[in-house]
Amino acid sequence: MLTDITYMPYGNNKIAYLSTIKDSSTNEILAYNLSNSLAIDIVTDTIHKLFNLKSFKFHKDAFIHSDQGSHYTSPTFQKLLKKNNLGQSISRKGNCWDNSPQESFFGHMKDEIDARQ
Repeated sequence: MLTDITYMPYGNNKIAYLSTIKDSSTNEILAYNLSNSLAIDIVTDTIHKLFNLKSFKFHKDAFIHSDQGSHYTSPTFQKLLKKNNLGQSISRKGNCWDNSPQESFFGHMKDEIDARQ
């Protein structure tokens, strides 16, 4: 699974933030959270939504991959993953390619939104 946060401009110079968790095998968005704040809750709430999915079963070796953002390296986030037996992988420093499928998803999503406006 892959996770990241992107910004979503809306209205009169307003910004919302979107946190998603994507299944890297199916490209399905498994969980998401939209917030006006970049507080740690944006990612912990997204993880809670993932764990509350009744239709999704994790493989015992499942892990979630992210960039090195402060949300994902925070003890709060890491403890939440550990508590729920979900492994973590973090991109190498200065290597944008490690999380490129997630970044690409956000880019295509924003292109679609722009095309519809």
